[in-house]
Order: sequence, then C-alpha cells, then structure tokens
Amino acid sequence: MSYDVDVVVAGGGPVGLMLACELRIGGASVLVLERLTQMDPTIKAGALNTPSVEALYRRGLLPALRKAQERNMEQFAAFMRSRLPEGKSVPAPPRFAGHFAGIQLSADRFDSSDPDLNGHGPADGVGLINQQQLEGLLAERAAELGIEVRRGVELTGFEADADGVTVTTSAEPVRARWLVGCDGGRSTVRKLAGFDFPGTEPEITAHQAMVEMEGSEALGAGWQATPTGIYAHGPMPGRVLTVEFGGTPVDKDVPITAEEIQASIRNVSGADVTVTKVKTATRFTDNARQATTYRRGRVLLAGDAAHVHSPFGGQGLNLGLGDAVNLGWKLAATVRGWAPEGLLDTYTAERHPIGAWVLDWTRAQIALMRPDPHARALRAVVSRLTETVAGTTYFAKMISGVWQRHDLPGDHPLIGGSAPDLELADGSRLADHLHEGRALLLDPAGELRALADGYTDRLKAVTTASPERPGLAGLLVRPDGVVAWAADTGQVEPGSLKTALSAWLGAPAVAGAGHR
Repeated sequence: MSYDVDVVVAGGGPVGLMLACELRIGGASVLVLERLTQMDPTIKAGALNTPSVEALYRRGLLPALRKAQERNMEQFAAFMRSRLPEGKSVPAPPRFAGHFAGIQLSADRFDSSDPDLNGHGPADGVGLINQQQLEGLLAERAAELGIEVRRGVELTGFEADADGVTVTTSAEPVRARWLVGCDGGRSTVRKLAGFDFPGTEPEITAHQAMVEMEGSEALGAGWQATPTGIYAHGPMPGRVLTVEFGGTPVDKDVPITAEEIQASIRNVSGADVTVTKVKTATRFTDNARQATTYRRGRVLLAGDAAHVHSPFGGQGLNLGLGDAVNLGWKLAATVRGWAPEGLLDTYTAERHPIGAWVLDWTRAQIALMRPDPHARALRAVVSRLTETVAGTTYFAKMISGVWQRHDLPGDHPLIGGSAPDLELADGSRLADHLHEGRALLLDPAGELRALADGYTDRLKAVTTASPERPGLAGLLVRPDGVVAWAADTGQVEPGSLKTALSAWLGAPAVAGAGHR
C-alpha cells in the first residue's frame, strides 16, 4: 500500500500545530491542512496553564514564551496607566492567578507550601501568552521541523479503511495512514466520521472584543457582576468581555458590529460608552459537548473537535494542547511500529476524563454567573471562600491544571503525574533532556540502564543524580512528561521497571533490526 504521508492533521491552529510537531519529533511524517490562508486574528484565549507551559518548556520553547509574556505585560502596564491620575506611578503587576466565574483570585493568598504548586522549575511564572502568539511560535517550530502546512486547503471528505484514510480536499486527494481532526468545534472530521457528541444546550450570549471606545472610565477594571450579567474590562487596553443571559445568538456567523458590542456593554454595565472602532471581536455561548470516544478506527479527534465548552477560566486551548501532547508520541509510536498493544487506546482513556472535568468546571461557572437571586447568593458564598488561603489555593490548583494525573500502576507518589523539573548535579534540568521527544530514564547510580538496552531509539538514559531528591533511585518519564515508574533508594524492583518499559515503550529492538 502506498501512502503520501503517515498522518494528515486537519486544522492548523495551535492544537493541530502542536500535534504535528509532536508527531514529527516522534518520527512520523505529517501534513497539516488549514482552510484559512492566514492566522485567524480573532481575539481568543489569553493564557496558558502549567501543563501547557511545561509541555512547551520540555521542547525548548520557554525562552520564546517569556518574550511573548514580556510584551503582554507591557500592554498591561499601559492599561493601568490609562486608568491612573496623571503623574501617578503604575504599581507592580499582580502575579497571574486567574478567576472562577469572574471572581478574581489573589496570588497573595496561595499556600506556597502546597507541593502541587512547586517543583515546576523555570516554567513557574510563565503563562500570560495569547493564542495568536502561541500559534505563531508553533508555526515557526513546525517550519523548523520541515512540516508541510497547506494553507487555504480544506478537508472536504474522506474514506477510511482498515489500512488508512484517503482524504479529499479542496485541492488534490491525500492518502495517509491516519487522520486527526483538530478542526474546531464545528469539526468536519467529527461529523463525517460519525462520532457521538452529547452535551448540554447553551443559555448565554457572550462577546469578547478589542475596541476603541469613549466613556471607558465609567467601566470598572477587571471582572464585574451586575444585575444584568457579567463583564470584564482589561487587562489590555480596549479589551472587553460581556456575558448576557436569556438566549443565544440567532446567527453566530453574522459579522459583529460596533453597535452590537456597544449595546452589549451598555446592557451589562449600565455605562454610557460609545464604541468607535472594533479591532477584533467574537461571540460565543456555553454550548458544552464531548465526543464519547476520541478514536474511531483510523480517525482521531483532538482539541475543540473532541470537546466544546465556554472559554471561562482559559481551559479550552490548554485542554487541546494536552490532547496533542498525549496523542502525538503514541500515534508516532504506532506509525513507527514499536507501540505496545493498546497504547493508542490509552489516549481516550487518559484524556476523556480530563475533558469531562473541564466541561463541568465551565458549567459550574455559568451557574455562578447567572443574575438571579439564588445564583448571586451562591456567588457571594464562593467569593468569601476565595478570600481564604485554602479556598484560593484550591481554585488556583484547579485552574492551573496541576491536579491533572493519570491512574497508572505503581504506588510511588510521582507515578501518573507530571515529572518534577529536577535540577541535576551536572547543572542541567530534567526538562533539558526531553527536547527530542524521547522517553527518559533517570538512573542516578547507573544501575538501571542495562534494563533499557534495546530502547535507545525511543529512550534517553541520564546517569546524573538530583541534589533536590537524593533519595530518588530511578525515574521513567514518558515522552509527554508523565512519570511512568519511580523508585526510591532501597525500593528498586527491576521487574516493575521492565514492566513499565514494555507497557509504554513496547518490546526492545532486536540487534540488527529496526523500526520504520
């Protein structure tokens, strides 16, 4: 059977590009199809959570993220200056803490001793990066890896069989081994493949926009609850978000006008603002749905194609990036022929529960945003909880994604969670050794690497101790940064490491043989 490419990724947004990069460093050939001729400038997500930043950091992209955040902090300072009396200095920006249903969290109330909020190394403090910045960064990364991205080419259909997928496009057809739909909430791939997509109906109409307006001094800064809904103003100059209850847009595809944004702001805030120019705008609802499985034969889904929900709390982009990182190495391993039986099915098993949690997290926020007396009474209770250290720490952990882990075999506390970014004795950090997308065996005493013979094409062994955890005897980290096996000094069981190696990396290569 002849193939043009191993994997076709439908959708060249951040999730599609992240997946393409993960597939490529895993050894699969990739073609990305994107119907838009250039990046969508519409205002979207504005922040990355801890798992997303860690994933990008593990691929060597942290310096670029820091530069993007610095530019955004400059815009934040400009917004603050515009609201201060002339001559008054701008205070230091608050640490990024997030919000729940528009209830702002204060980073000053974090429990800094909580172990889940520590151990993330240089990734700590990075996150204020918007979707367009991330997409641009990933597009550059894809180009460096030699990935072909065909812009202005739309997937129009496909035929899947036992051996692969023939994809029809607005240009020429493509034959691939696998197809992944990263083509958004209205996914063509999902619909044509027949994935079930159950969920709950929407009840809000929301707008987010970057505008020029007169009378903005009458708007409060940050999130504001009013008798008619919720709105947010800032943290960038001209950025507004409104939430109105009582129905959804008649036609979400009608172009958004200055008059529409102005009417929404006035209705929710009560302020007599005049919108003079719309730079970018979007309208959205709280439609919440999730595919019952993320795989049907040779077709898979990731990102909004697999799940949709309201964007409150910045979960959507991060959820999609997590899908891409989890799926990328598993699908690449399947393509190359070394994946153990059932590896690809662990994608749905691991990511579906996290997606379901996100949907419920966003539904809960809608309930607290409602302007009725019962919801506002509950909102007051939750607001008081966020004024406590325990309450803020709980919400911050949920929003930041540090709670995410998988139920993997083994009783060591590190197993199933994101690998801590340990500083090693040679001056490197754990993340530095994950840039190539291979698994990692940390073997401080050099006594375990013999068990990893035959895995050198998919695993890197590092025989350097970590002063931070002198009692750690060994650590097996999957290519996506998840700890698959760990043991402390005096508790190493070679059999359990062999089991973990075969469970996640398949059978060791035979001398003289190789994978495709």
